[in-house]
Amino acid sequence: MPYEEVKGVRDAAHHIVLEEREQLAVSGVEEVESFDENTIVMYTSRGTLVVRGEGLHIEKLSLDGGDLKVEGEIDSLTYEDDRRERGGLLARLFR
Repeated sequence: MPYEEVKGVRDAAHHIVLEEREQLAVSGVEEVESFDENTIVMYTSRGTLVVRGEGLHIEKLSLDGGDLKVEGEIDSLTYEDDRRERGGLLARLFR
């Protein structure tokens, strides 16, 4: 991937809209690392975002546009400290 494209992705606008704790729209999404009905972990242009709740499901995912829509009962939105440290579950366990 050329440098210009990488820079453009990292500088993408990042917005979060949460409606009634049941519908979540996130822009600036670069990648979804993992998801299940209780947790969604995604890389955004502003860091790793973890969404926790119950009955979570991804309604729409467009990595070309960087948009993600989630429905379910949303309990928390949390950013991990360093957005540059990427890796799966094992990488995070052994930091």
